[in-house]
Amino acid sequence: MQATQLGLIGYGEVGGIFCAGLAPHMAGVRAWDLKLADRAAAQPLRDRAARDGVVLCDSAAALCAGSTLVISAVTASSTVAVAREAAAHLRPDTVFLDLNSASPGAKREAAALIEAAGGHYVEAGVMTSVPPYGIRVPMLLGGPHAHALAARLAAWGMDAKAVSPELGVASAIKMCRSVMIKGLEALVIESYTAARAYGVEDYVLPTLQETFPSIDWTEQGRYFYSRVVQHGRRRAEEMREVANTVHEAGFEPWMAAATAQKQDWVAGLAAQGLFDGVQKAGGWQAYADRLIGHARKD
Repeated sequence: MQATQLGLIGYGEVGGIFCAGLAPHMAGVRAWDLKLADRAAAQPLRDRAARDGVVLCDSAAALCAGSTLVISAVTASSTVAVAREAAAHLRPDTVFLDLNSASPGAKREAAALIEAAGGHYVEAGVMTSVPPYGIRVPMLLGGPHAHALAARLAAWGMDAKAVSPELGVASAIKMCRSVMIKGLEALVIESYTAARAYGVEDYVLPTLQETFPSIDWTEQGRYFYSRVVQHGRRRAEEMREVANTVHEAGFEPWMAAATAQKQDWVAGLAAQGLFDGVQKAGGWQAYADRLIGHARKD
Protein backbone atom coordinates (compact mmCIF):
# COMPACT_ATOMS: atom_id res chain seq x y z
CA MET A 1 0.00 0.00 0.00
CA GLN A 2 1.30 3.46 -0.89
CA ALA A 3 2.54 5.47 2.09
CA THR A 4 0.03 8.05 3.26
CA GLN A 5 0.68 11.79 3.08
CA LEU A 6 -1.50 13.40 5.77
CA GLY A 7 -2.89 16.90 5.45
CA LEU A 8 -4.65 18.41 8.46
CA ILE A 9 -6.94 21.42 8.00
CA GLY A 10 -7.40 23.18 11.35
CA TYR A 11 -4.24 23.01 13.45
CA GLY A 12 -5.90 23.68 16.80
CA GLU A 13 -6.02 21.45 19.87
CA VAL A 14 -7.61 18.50 18.07
CA GLY A 15 -5.61 18.97 14.89
CA GLY A 16 -2.36 19.12 16.82
CA ILE A 17 -3.17 15.90 18.66
CA PHE A 18 -3.97 14.05 15.43
CA CYS A 19 -0.86 15.33 13.64
CA ALA A 20 1.45 14.26 16.47
CA GLY A 21 -0.28 10.93 17.04
CA LEU A 22 -0.44 9.89 13.39
CA ALA A 23 3.00 11.16 12.33
CA PRO A 24 4.79 7.83 13.01
CA HIS A 25 2.46 6.10 10.52
CA MET A 26 2.74 8.71 7.75
CA ALA A 27 5.19 9.43 4.95
CA GLY A 28 4.69 13.10 5.81
CA VAL A 29 2.38 15.38 7.77
CA ARG A 30 1.21 18.82 6.67
CA ALA A 31 -1.16 21.27 8.35
CA TRP A 32 -2.91 24.49 7.44
CA ASP A 33 -4.84 26.87 9.65
CA LEU A 34 -6.27 30.35 9.10
CA LYS A 35 -4.41 31.49 12.22
CA LEU A 36 -1.14 31.11 10.34
CA ALA A 37 -1.93 34.42 8.61
CA ASP A 38 -1.77 36.20 11.97
CA ARG A 39 1.83 36.52 13.18
CA ALA A 40 0.98 36.54 16.90
CA ALA A 41 -1.55 33.72 16.69
CA ALA A 42 0.70 31.69 14.40
CA GLN A 43 3.74 31.49 16.67
CA PRO A 44 2.38 28.81 19.08
CA LEU A 45 1.34 26.77 16.04
CA ARG A 46 4.80 27.11 14.50
CA ASP A 47 6.44 26.09 17.78
CA ARG A 48 4.26 22.99 18.05
CA ALA A 49 4.82 22.08 14.39
CA ALA A 50 8.60 22.33 14.81
CA ARG A 51 8.42 20.07 17.86
CA ASP A 52 6.21 17.47 16.17
CA GLY A 53 7.80 17.48 12.72
CA VAL A 54 4.75 18.93 10.97
CA VAL A 55 5.15 20.98 7.77
CA LEU A 56 2.93 24.07 7.87
CA CYS A 57 1.35 25.17 4.60
CA ASP A 58 0.37 28.71 3.68
CA SER A 59 -2.84 27.70 1.88
CA ALA A 60 -5.37 24.93 1.44
CA ALA A 61 -4.10 24.53 -2.11
CA ALA A 62 -0.56 23.80 -0.94
CA LEU A 63 -1.81 21.34 1.66
CA CYS A 64 -4.06 19.43 -0.74
CA ALA A 65 -1.38 19.28 -3.43
CA GLY A 66 0.80 17.09 -1.21
CA SER A 67 -1.82 15.01 0.64
CA THR A 68 -3.49 11.67 -0.01
CA LEU A 69 -5.52 11.82 3.21
CA VAL A 70 -7.01 15.15 4.31
CA ILE A 71 -8.55 15.52 7.76
CA SER A 72 -10.83 18.48 8.46
CA ALA A 73 -10.82 19.51 12.14
CA VAL A 74 -12.27 23.03 12.19
CA THR A 75 -15.12 24.79 13.96
CA ALA A 76 -18.56 23.40 13.21
CA SER A 77 -19.73 26.48 11.32
CA SER A 78 -16.79 26.18 8.90
CA THR A 79 -17.49 22.58 7.88
CA VAL A 80 -18.97 23.25 4.45
CA ALA A 81 -16.72 26.23 3.66
CA VAL A 82 -13.60 24.14 4.31
CA ALA A 83 -14.91 21.29 2.17
CA ARG A 84 -15.59 23.77 -0.65
CA GLU A 85 -12.07 25.21 -0.36
CA ALA A 86 -10.45 21.79 -0.27
CA ALA A 87 -12.53 20.49 -3.18
CA ALA A 88 -11.01 23.09 -5.46
CA HIS A 89 -7.53 21.65 -4.89
CA LEU A 90 -7.84 17.94 -4.05
CA ARG A 91 -5.81 15.34 -5.88
CA PRO A 92 -7.94 12.59 -7.47
CA ASP A 93 -8.92 9.79 -5.05
CA THR A 94 -7.87 11.76 -1.97
CA VAL A 95 -9.71 10.58 1.15
CA PHE A 96 -11.33 13.46 3.02
CA LEU A 97 -12.14 12.65 6.67
CA ASP A 98 -14.50 15.20 8.22
CA LEU A 99 -14.20 15.25 12.03
CA ASN A 100 -16.36 18.33 12.52
CA SER A 101 -19.45 18.41 14.73
CA ALA A 102 -21.91 19.38 12.02
CA SER A 103 -25.46 18.35 11.22
CA PRO A 104 -26.22 15.47 8.83
CA GLY A 105 -27.38 18.03 6.27
CA ALA A 106 -24.10 19.92 6.46
CA LYS A 107 -22.12 16.69 6.16
CA ARG A 108 -24.07 15.68 3.04
CA GLU A 109 -23.44 19.10 1.51
CA ALA A 110 -19.73 18.81 2.25
CA ALA A 111 -19.66 15.29 0.84
CA ALA A 112 -21.25 16.41 -2.44
CA LEU A 113 -18.48 18.99 -2.90
CA ILE A 114 -15.67 16.53 -2.19
CA GLU A 115 -17.11 13.72 -4.31
CA ALA A 116 -17.74 16.06 -7.26
CA ALA A 117 -14.03 16.94 -7.14
CA GLY A 118 -13.00 13.28 -7.35
CA GLY A 119 -12.33 12.82 -3.64
CA HIS A 120 -13.67 10.18 -1.26
CA TYR A 121 -15.61 11.75 1.61
CA VAL A 122 -15.98 10.04 5.01
CA GLU A 123 -17.89 11.61 7.87
CA ALA A 124 -16.83 11.04 11.47
CA GLY A 125 -18.72 11.44 14.69
CA VAL A 126 -16.13 11.99 17.43
CA MET A 127 -17.92 10.58 20.44
CA THR A 128 -16.12 12.20 23.36
CA SER A 129 -13.44 14.75 24.23
CA VAL A 130 -10.23 14.12 22.29
CA PRO A 131 -7.43 15.11 24.75
CA PRO A 132 -7.77 12.22 27.21
CA TYR A 133 -7.68 9.66 24.38
CA GLY A 134 -5.52 11.21 21.69
CA ILE A 135 -5.88 9.44 18.36
CA ARG A 136 -7.68 6.57 20.13
CA VAL A 137 -10.73 8.73 20.76
CA PRO A 138 -13.83 6.69 19.80
CA MET A 139 -15.09 7.69 16.36
CA LEU A 140 -18.01 6.52 14.26
CA LEU A 141 -17.53 6.67 10.49
CA GLY A 142 -20.18 6.97 7.81
CA GLY A 143 -20.49 7.02 4.04
CA PRO A 144 -19.71 4.60 1.19
CA HIS A 145 -15.95 4.75 1.90
CA ALA A 146 -16.25 4.36 5.69
CA HIS A 147 -15.47 0.66 6.00
CA ALA A 148 -12.30 0.87 3.92
CA LEU A 149 -11.02 3.86 5.89
CA ALA A 150 -11.92 2.31 9.25
CA ALA A 151 -9.57 -0.59 8.51
CA ARG A 152 -6.72 1.80 7.68
CA LEU A 153 -7.30 3.89 10.80
CA ALA A 154 -7.41 0.78 13.00
CA ALA A 155 -4.01 -0.25 11.64
CA TRP A 156 -2.68 3.10 12.88
CA GLY A 157 -4.01 2.49 16.39
CA MET A 158 -7.22 4.50 16.11
CA ASP A 159 -10.61 3.51 17.54
CA ALA A 160 -12.77 4.03 14.44
CA LYS A 161 -15.89 2.03 13.63
CA ALA A 162 -17.89 2.22 10.40
CA VAL A 163 -21.59 2.40 11.28
CA SER A 164 -23.32 3.00 7.95
CA PRO A 165 -22.64 3.47 4.23
CA GLU A 166 -25.30 6.20 4.35
CA LEU A 167 -24.03 9.72 4.94
CA GLY A 168 -25.53 11.49 7.93
CA VAL A 169 -25.99 8.48 10.21
CA ALA A 170 -22.70 8.85 12.10
CA SER A 171 -23.31 12.58 12.52
CA ALA A 172 -26.87 12.01 13.71
CA ILE A 173 -25.59 9.66 16.43
CA LYS A 174 -23.03 12.20 17.56
CA MET A 175 -25.39 15.17 17.50
CA CYS A 176 -28.31 13.45 19.24
CA ARG A 177 -25.88 12.43 21.98
CA SER A 178 -24.76 16.04 22.28
CA VAL A 179 -28.33 17.14 23.06
CA MET A 180 -27.86 15.17 26.29
CA ILE A 181 -24.16 15.69 27.07
CA LYS A 182 -23.83 19.40 26.29
CA GLY A 183 -27.35 19.96 27.63
CA LEU A 184 -26.33 18.36 30.92
CA GLU A 185 -23.36 20.72 31.12
CA ALA A 186 -25.68 23.70 30.74
CA LEU A 187 -28.17 22.31 33.25
CA VAL A 188 -25.48 21.66 35.85
CA ILE A 189 -24.07 25.17 35.52
CA GLU A 190 -27.51 26.74 35.87
CA SER A 191 -28.63 24.47 38.72
CA TYR A 192 -25.42 24.58 40.74
CA THR A 193 -24.89 28.32 40.38
CA ALA A 194 -28.45 29.10 41.42
CA ALA A 195 -28.23 26.63 44.34
CA ARG A 196 -25.02 28.27 45.57
CA ALA A 197 -26.56 31.74 45.23
CA TYR A 198 -29.38 30.60 47.52
CA GLY A 199 -26.99 28.75 49.83
CA VAL A 200 -28.72 25.40 49.29
CA GLU A 201 -26.07 23.41 47.37
CA ASP A 202 -25.48 21.13 50.38
CA TYR A 203 -29.10 20.04 50.06
CA VAL A 204 -29.38 19.87 46.29
CA LEU A 205 -26.28 17.82 45.44
CA PRO A 206 -27.01 14.99 47.90
CA THR A 207 -30.44 14.54 46.33
CA LEU A 208 -28.81 14.20 42.91
CA GLN A 209 -26.34 11.70 44.37
CA GLU A 210 -29.20 9.67 45.81
CA THR A 211 -31.14 9.66 42.54
CA PHE A 212 -28.11 8.95 40.31
CA PRO A 213 -25.61 7.23 42.65
CA SER A 214 -23.21 6.18 39.86
CA ILE A 215 -22.24 9.82 39.17
CA ASP A 216 -19.91 11.83 41.40
CA TRP A 217 -21.92 15.05 41.10
CA THR A 218 -19.33 17.21 42.85
CA GLU A 219 -16.48 16.15 40.57
CA GLN A 220 -18.72 16.07 37.51
CA GLY A 221 -19.76 19.63 38.25
CA ARG A 222 -16.15 20.78 38.45
CA TYR A 223 -15.38 19.09 35.13
CA PHE A 224 -18.42 20.56 33.38
CA TYR A 225 -17.69 24.11 34.54
CA SER A 226 -14.02 23.87 33.54
CA ARG A 227 -14.76 22.48 30.09
CA VAL A 228 -17.40 25.08 29.29
CA VAL A 229 -15.17 27.91 30.53
CA GLN A 230 -12.33 26.62 28.36
CA HIS A 231 -14.26 25.52 25.27
CA GLY A 232 -17.66 27.17 25.53
CA ARG A 233 -17.43 28.98 22.21
CA ARG A 234 -16.66 25.79 20.33
CA ARG A 235 -19.38 23.95 22.25
CA ALA A 236 -21.90 26.66 21.42
CA GLU A 237 -21.07 26.31 17.72
CA GLU A 238 -21.58 22.57 17.98
CA MET A 239 -24.93 23.06 19.72
CA ARG A 240 -26.13 25.34 16.94
CA GLU A 241 -25.36 22.46 14.58
CA VAL A 242 -27.18 20.15 16.98
CA ALA A 243 -30.17 22.50 16.74
CA ASN A 244 -29.93 22.22 12.95
CA THR A 245 -29.88 18.43 13.32
CA VAL A 246 -33.06 18.44 15.40
CA HIS A 247 -34.68 20.87 12.95
CA GLU A 248 -33.71 18.67 9.98
CA ALA A 249 -35.60 15.84 11.74
CA GLY A 250 -38.72 18.03 11.77
CA PHE A 251 -38.73 19.23 15.38
CA GLU A 252 -38.22 22.57 17.11
CA PRO A 253 -34.80 22.48 18.82
CA TRP A 254 -35.75 24.36 21.99
CA MET A 255 -33.34 22.51 24.28
CA ALA A 256 -30.39 22.53 21.88
CA ALA A 257 -30.84 26.24 21.15
CA ALA A 258 -31.00 27.09 24.86
CA THR A 259 -27.87 25.03 25.52
CA ALA A 260 -26.02 26.95 22.81
CA GLN A 261 -27.05 30.23 24.46
CA LYS A 262 -25.80 29.09 27.88
CA GLN A 263 -22.49 27.85 26.47
CA ASP A 264 -22.01 31.10 24.53
CA TRP A 265 -22.81 33.19 27.60
CA VAL A 266 -20.20 31.44 29.74
CA ALA A 267 -17.65 31.62 26.92
CA GLY A 268 -18.26 35.34 26.56
CA LEU A 269 -17.61 35.92 30.25
CA ALA A 270 -14.50 33.77 30.06
CA ALA A 271 -13.23 35.90 27.16
CA GLN A 272 -13.75 38.99 29.34
CA GLY A 273 -11.50 37.44 32.00
CA LEU A 274 -14.18 36.60 34.56
CA PHE A 275 -12.58 33.25 35.40
CA ASP A 276 -8.94 34.31 35.24
CA GLY A 277 -7.01 32.79 38.12
CA VAL A 278 -9.69 30.26 39.03
CA GLN A 279 -8.01 27.07 40.21
CA LYS A 280 -9.62 23.76 39.29
CA ALA A 281 -8.74 22.57 42.79
CA GLY A 282 -11.34 25.04 44.03
CA GLY A 283 -14.04 22.83 42.56
CA TRP A 284 -17.18 23.93 40.78
CA GLN A 285 -17.83 26.40 43.58
CA ALA A 286 -14.92 28.62 42.45
CA TYR A 287 -16.51 29.03 39.01
CA ALA A 288 -19.99 29.50 40.44
CA ASP A 289 -18.77 32.23 42.81
CA ARG A 290 -17.41 34.21 39.86
CA LEU A 291 -20.78 33.95 38.09
CA ILE A 292 -22.64 34.97 41.24
CA GLY A 293 -20.33 37.94 41.77
CA HIS A 294 -20.85 39.02 38.17
CA ALA A 295 -24.64 38.78 38.49
CA ARG A 296 -24.70 40.79 41.69
CA LYS A 297 -22.58 43.56 40.16
CA ASP A 298 -25.22 43.94 37.48
